[in-house]
Amino acid sequence: MKINLKSGIDKLLFGMKQNDVTAALGKPDKNYKDEDDNVIFVYNAHKMRLTFYQEEDLKLGYIVASSNDLEVFGFKLIGRKIADVKKDFAAKGINKYNQETFDTFENYFNEDNWFILQTEFDEVVKFEIGAIINNKDEFDWKFPVKK
Repeated sequence: MKINLKSGIDKLLFGMKQNDVTAALGKPDKNYKDEDDNVIFVYNAHKMRLTFYQEEDLKLGYIVASSNDLEVFGFKLIGRKIADVKKDFAAKGINKYNQETFDTFENYFNEDNWFILQTEFDEVVKFEIGAIINNKDEFDWKFPVKK
């Protein structure tokens, strides 16, 4: 599954509605609402959790993924040492991270591309990516709006 920075993962584009996603991936294994009334779709086979923002007309705005098939710029993420992954990103000009630690987990947040590399025991275990907010302080939706 190819990560498209600032846009989504594979066939999933930020701004899709729930029916667009089910057309692309089928029915989710689980769906529920979080504490903010956002709709969450869970796809076990793809190891993905998708968030549709309630305040944005239920558009896809955030993806959490942990599949071993995830790749960006042709390299894999999950299960690799964070130092190696950061080296691969640096070769593409991505090298600024805000780092946070929670128990055994470390998060490496890159604001320019709005993604988080989550590690445990120095290995990438999860990738999170969100829709970009543009300089007008609005979401930069990538999915074409149907007229």
